Amino acid sequence: MLKIFRATAILEGISYLLLFGMSMPLKHWADIAEPNQVVGMAHGILFILYVVVAVVFCWERKWSLKRFFVLFVASLLPFGTFYADKKYLKELA
Repeated sequence: MLKIFRATAILEGISYLLLFGMSMPLKHWADIAEPNQVVGMAHGILFILYVVVAVVFCWERKWSLKRFFVLFVASLLPFGTFYADKKYLKELA
């Protein structure tokens, strides 16, 4: 489960950065909306997957609600999932 969670966290973080670093500027500055639709959908799916896997992972490890909250907030911040992976998940591997 740890490998799945770490992979999901990294993919969600990459999709978040692609959304705000590539597709949103293309949409608003160059009037090219197509990449935003694809990247936005991928990011939405990965975000939901990340939250679901985080709930299952925290339940499985019997982690506190506070630690889940930290993992959840990390998904809302740029580079947050990379920080969560390094601080909380890498030490378990």
